[in-house]
Amino acid sequence: MNSNRAVPEGLEEVADGVWLLTGDIKGAMNIYFIEGPDGEIVQFDAGTRAMTKKNRQVIEEFGGIDRVVLGHAHADHRGTAPGLGLPVYCHPDEVADARSADAIAPYMNIKELECAPVRWIFPFLMRRWDGGPVEIAGTVEEGDEVAGFKVMHFPGHAPGLIGLWRESDRVALVSDVVYFVDSARMKPLPEGEASVPHPAWAWDHQKAKESVRKLAALEPKVVAAGHEHPLRGENLREVLLKAADKY
Repeated sequence: MNSNRAVPEGLEEVADGVWLLTGDIKGAMNIYFIEGPDGEIVQFDAGTRAMTKKNRQVIEEFGGIDRVVLGHAHADHRGTAPGLGLPVYCHPDEVADARSADAIAPYMNIKELECAPVRWIFPFLMRRWDGGPVEIAGTVEEGDEVAGFKVMHFPGHAPGLIGLWRESDRVALVSDVVYFVDSARMKPLPEGEASVPHPAWAWDHQKAKESVRKLAALEPKVVAAGHEHPLRGENLREVLLKAADKY
């Protein structure tokens, strides 16, 4: 990291050269900024539309950034992207959904949610969160490097869901590979717990479970997800293996 770089006010430091911007409902929507070894600054995920003003302010305070990489293209992860005027990248399997005008992915089955109020409100929320279609400038795949992190493909919750992995300090930015909230009831999980996303949100729930196990096998010390604050610890592997069997 460039020690002389001014870090915008209001960002939470996740790890060396990694910062978190939170916003929207209870501050539970996450956008990450990463400074690579060559000084490149990349935004990972794009939160919700309501975060656009703050997102643009942070970019301005950084003195500009280089590109946006989407963890996946759900409404609460692409929301600010159309309003930033920056090149946006995603996994090849996520391009169609990123460019789609639909706020709700066609494979989502909200009727599977057990909690009736959540079933009723989520279609409204997804449309509120969404910033609309995103023009994709290019793609990234497993093994590619982004700002000193390795791209990892974690399909399941979405077909082209990716995370970013830095082995040197075992930091994983994982978008929605795991949740630190109960995604069926919109409530935080007890501190230190995690969960595979509910099947209602999944493109392929079995693959989603496999992806959580793939993440566990990396033995991360920091797991920074798309919602709520990062999870830290020396034995996150066991936490993640339990998370894979939540649903």
